[in-house]
Amino acid sequence: MKARFRLKLFVTMIAFALIISFSIAIIDYIKLKGEAITNNQVQIQQTEDIVMDSLSNLDKAYRIFDEDTTEEMKERTEELVERYQSNPSFKNWDFAAIKEEIGMDLYIINEHNVIIHTSFPEDQGLDFSACCSDFSSLLDERRQAGEFAVDELDVQQKTGDLKKFSYMPTPDKKYIIELGYSLADKRIFNEFNFLEVIRKLENEYEAINEINVLNIDGYKLGAPTDENLLAGDRQEAFNQVIRSESIAEVEGEWGGNPALYRFIYYSTDNTQGISTNRVVEISYNHEGLGAILERNRTIFIWQLAIVFVVTIILALLISKWVARPMYMAFHDQLTGLKNRTAFEEIMEKRIKDRQETAILMVDLDHFKNVNDILGHDKGDELLIKLASCIRNNCRQEDTAIRMGGDEFIIILPNTNVDDASNVAERLLQSISNLFQSVTDESGISLTASIGISVTPQDGIDIETLYKKADIALYASKEKGKNQYCVYDATKSYAQNM
Repeated sequence: MKARFRLKLFVTMIAFALIISFSIAIIDYIKLKGEAITNNQVQIQQTEDIVMDSLSNLDKAYRIFDEDTTEEMKERTEELVERYQSNPSFKNWDFAAIKEEIGMDLYIINEHNVIIHTSFPEDQGLDFSACCSDFSSLLDERRQAGEFAVDELDVQQKTGDLKKFSYMPTPDKKYIIELGYSLADKRIFNEFNFLEVIRKLENEYEAINEINVLNIDGYKLGAPTDENLLAGDRQEAFNQVIRSESIAEVEGEWGGNPALYRFIYYSTDNTQGISTNRVVEISYNHEGLGAILERNRTIFIWQLAIVFVVTIILALLISKWVARPMYMAFHDQLTGLKNRTAFEEIMEKRIKDRQETAILMVDLDHFKNVNDILGHDKGDELLIKLASCIRNNCRQEDTAIRMGGDEFIIILPNTNVDDASNVAERLLQSISNLFQSVTDESGISLTASIGISVTPQDGIDIETLYKKADIALYASKEKGKNQYCVYDATKSYAQNM
């Protein structure tokens, strides 16, 4: 019984400690996971803010510090318009010489928005209505407006070079004269080079695959057009952002691995129309966050393993130290049965739950003679045998208790008077058989008397039930011993059954 109690205590302590420890560890893991996700989101937001600020600073710098270039482009364009009025046949123009003279590329766009003449051969025949519908619509608007317009920053589609472009229609509005001013190696661009900022972010943050700045037709600034056309879901997300001037996300692949593409709308100056609109595309991988979560998961598993081992060790030590004192607090040292403290605890619960319960009070007849004649050691030996006999006559749900000396009690849950009487009869017969050899050897007639009381009819408190069982017990002794009596509330004495 002691070993079983220690095992139960050990298992209980392990279960309790593991529940507490695992709960704390799981809460910490969830907290760390939440912090990792939050930090990743903060990193994403910081990345976007840095890119947007870089673009904004570059645009502002051009508007503030590059007015001379804008003014020069306007003057050169007006000169070319005058040349057109005096010589409207572009076939007679020497575009290479003009480029050499003004230091800018020259493009002639016809009424179908096709480049028909240029100093930049790669763009000869470029059809904006076919490749760039939004920009083509803007050219039509500028043609009708008849005014000079400038785009501070856009992409040279064939090469990916960044240039400043100006546009002015001829007086007859048949053509648009476009100038392209290269920004490469220019002081302002180098001071506010967003491409360099992007490269640093891509190298610094593990979660970022790639950052692209796209013009209104989805072409990447700083890269050749043919290599950067969007397709599929990315194109749809891009179009949505252009239309709604908002943010969109779409799942896709990058380098054969899953990736999240996030599109953010950007506009610096609405007075220039959609030519100044851009979209920042940032491709995020799940590896950065996944690696952090995997590290946290590994730490969590190790924590659980350590907690489990430490808990087992502590439970073993504590159960070894406290098992016996705790066991003895509710058990009789000699017989191993429950003691008076356990009796009171069990009965309090039975009474509180209003469950019908019988108690059998058992007392040995002539036991004093055993101690006087055969000695206390023999008496203890017989008490241990009696405890075993009582236990063997109990059902699984019954509880055998030694109250002290040769007095025992059996608690019988969910038992009425008739069932309690049947148990008493069997027990008396078993005790008589057990001690027959003692009687034969010593001449001491060793039997038992039993008193029975039942709750709730005989009382709803421990003291009353105990007292009435004791009255019934002594009634059985007065009637000749070796029998049982049930307490009868209608008489002043117990009724012999």
